[in-house]
Amino acid sequence: MGEAILKRERVRDHLLELIETHPAGAPIPAERVLCQQLSVSRPTVRSAVEELVNTGLLVRQHGRGTFVARAKITQEMVSGTGSMSLPQASGTWSSRVLEHARIPAGARVGRRLHLSPAAEIHYIARLRLVDGEPMALEYLHVPAAVAPSLTLHDMESGDFYERLREHGVHVSEAVQSIEPTVTNESEASLLGVPELAPALLFERLTTDSEGRQVEYVHSIYRGDRYRIVSKLTLGDQPRSTVDVQAKIGNSNPF
Repeated sequence: MGEAILKRERVRDHLLELIETHPAGAPIPAERVLCQQLSVSRPTVRSAVEELVNTGLLVRQHGRGTFVARAKITQEMVSGTGSMSLPQASGTWSSRVLEHARIPAGARVGRRLHLSPAAEIHYIARLRLVDGEPMALEYLHVPAAVAPSLTLHDMESGDFYERLREHGVHVSEAVQSIEPTVTNESEASLLGVPELAPALLFERLTTDSEGRQVEYVHSIYRGDRYRIVSKLTLGDQPRSTVDVQAKIGNSNPF
């Protein structure tokens, strides 16, 4: 399962690179060509393409092929003079690592982390559980130079950011986007939900106290068990908060 996830993520990253570097309406290569370029099977390519079609990044036109979709409209959430925060929540979160490898960052991840495409990163795919129940799949990318001795234990025990602090990395802030999606076959199997079940796609870029990009992560959270509640201060108060909850109660995903 871990090897299949890594292959699909490689195809997904390749497709996202095409999407980010080509204009709306540009065609992507045929499945057969992608299979040859990336040395993967057609079902792996088809699964990654289907995911990006479902999330609105690619569009299929019958008899013509698959094309880069128009960019989405973005609504920013800002809090005026203050900053948004994530309050501590209840529920016992744990992790099970599905894949851990040191791989080249590649062009797309390298841009986000301000790295050369050849620079090594820790790639981690892990299943996140709340009170033993699958809640999310996370795909983390951490520069190897930032935490060269990161271990499997670091990624399965306790707060991942606390583990980073033990390696001398003090996270400071993050920019995170959230949008709706659906689960593909492998995600649904791991999360214990039907294929094409509603889900939330999180993407987060984390910066440390020295201004370095130290983590890029995208995650798939179960739509039937997870929601986001925003509390916005509209008067002169300095802060707004974003309350992230699992539907079993409050749960802090980070």
